Amino acid sequence: MTDSPVPMLRPRAPIAIVRLDDLAQSEHILAALLEGGITQVEFTLTSPGAVDVLAAARRHFSTSMLVGAGTVLTPEDARACIEAGAQFLVTPAFVPDVVFEANTAGIPIACGAYTPTEMLQAHQAGADFVKLFPATSVGPRYIRDVLAPLPFLKIVPTGGVTVENAGEFLAAGAYAVAVGSNLVSKQAVAGADWAQITQTTRTFVEACR
Repeated sequence: MTDSPVPMLRPRAPIAIVRLDDLAQSEHILAALLEGGITQVEFTLTSPGAVDVLAAARRHFSTSMLVGAGTVLTPEDARACIEAGAQFLVTPAFVPDVVFEANTAGIPIACGAYTPTEMLQAHQAGADFVKLFPATSVGPRYIRDVLAPLPFLKIVPTGGVTVENAGEFLAAGAYAVAVGSNLVSKQAVAGADWAQITQTTRTFVEACR
């Protein structure tokens, strides 16, 4: 079960998304991210064995990293992730049942949305954060425009976030940014190039300051 109280996602701090076909090197990945300065990591349920890896990550990095589950689409998956120790949940779209499970467990959730209507619905349903996905389709100005009438939203752009635009998203009012393959690439993991992941992590952390 999750600890109580559960910490919130940190503002302006990048969230690493680990989405891989094989999570066997997850401990090395987390160590490389941590060395580079990232302390918030999401394992997506599209990765085989993600729930077990999440549980192991919580055991080994419980005092140094915030570990969550992404691509959570059903209440059953939400409960399994929470039982495994997930400290936050993420959905790619507006899934009220998953928001309810997170609220019931008392852990943060970033609910996926794209339009202002979906973002407001997610917020009203109890989402702590709104995951703007895919952010690459709209860019930083879209966040500024949405926040003008809806300034209370905590928007986390995801999809297409790069070192070059991470700071622009934050300057436009984003709460934080989430980064996937531009940070933890399949190529780097396949080559066990942990130094590259650490260096890329440092670059992203610096870009978000």
